[in-house]
Amino acid sequence: MPDTQHLPPLAMLQAFEAAARLRSFTAAARELGSTQSAVSQHIKRLEADIGTPLFQRIHRGVRLTRTGSSLHRGIAEGLTTLAEAYERSRQLARNDVINVATDYALGTYWLLPRLAGFRRAHPSVDVRLVTGQRPVTPDQADVDIALMFGNGYEMSAPTRLLFGESVVPVCAPGLLQGGDATASLADLPLLQLEADSAPWFDWPTLFEHLGLPGPPPEPALIFNNYTLLLQAALTGQGVAIGWSPFVEPLLENGALTALVDTPIRSDNGYQIVFPGSQAMDPLVLEFVDWLEAEGRRTEGDSMA
Repeated sequence: MPDTQHLPPLAMLQAFEAAARLRSFTAAARELGSTQSAVSQHIKRLEADIGTPLFQRIHRGVRLTRTGSSLHRGIAEGLTTLAEAYERSRQLARNDVINVATDYALGTYWLLPRLAGFRRAHPSVDVRLVTGQRPVTPDQADVDIALMFGNGYEMSAPTRLLFGESVVPVCAPGLLQGGDATASLADLPLLQLEADSAPWFDWPTLFEHLGLPGPPPEPALIFNNYTLLLQAALTGQGVAIGWSPFVEPLLENGALTALVDTPIRSDNGYQIVFPGSQAMDPLVLEFVDWLEAEGRRTEGDSMA
């Protein structure tokens, strides 16, 4: 951490920066709402502290010395950074912020498309998404709540179900060559999410649920990011396990096609994860109520 004990007062730095930028003590005083004498005194004290002149006095103004130019660059950058940090703090004080941790897939395909509805009802609230592939709880990170995949009974933190796991195998329409789409799974390239990303459905489990002879072929491609996996399916590179809330818009517009008619379910799902060691703000609880309402709508859509 830089040593700030020997920094001159902020007013002195502001006087120097303004005089250096405007090339005039008088103009600097006018901008700062001060006097030319006060600005001049600030500059003299700064020059005495540094031990060398910072300005050369010329006709109708001043110009920076070499030392003055170097100092001005640093002070100008520092004051800009300070002003931006102060303004960000003022903005945060004016607006409430809810910090939500989740993974890329839920954030991209489920939460972001719905957030506009929450913002319309709460225009002064900022929802900040903290995304990553590794799950974190509110007690492990600086977030208010987390949305994590898994079985709520097996999680160490308090949870409520957002919506259950419901999947269908999906692919680009051009990948199918007719016949029984389900039976053709064994002959198509399979796209798989890494096993340690979460306890997702995998192909052996899906083949078992569908009554297909196993084991399934080795995946053609393996991903640690569901967004990339889905993009590979959209470009015809293989069959993906499609989580219903994420792929429904793509099925509706024909970008993907489902290989089975009825979604397959498990005991897992996305959970709302609460902090176990701190009280929750009423606004965060209101956001949780909104999340649960959206989750119920999602469950209803997947049951239809």
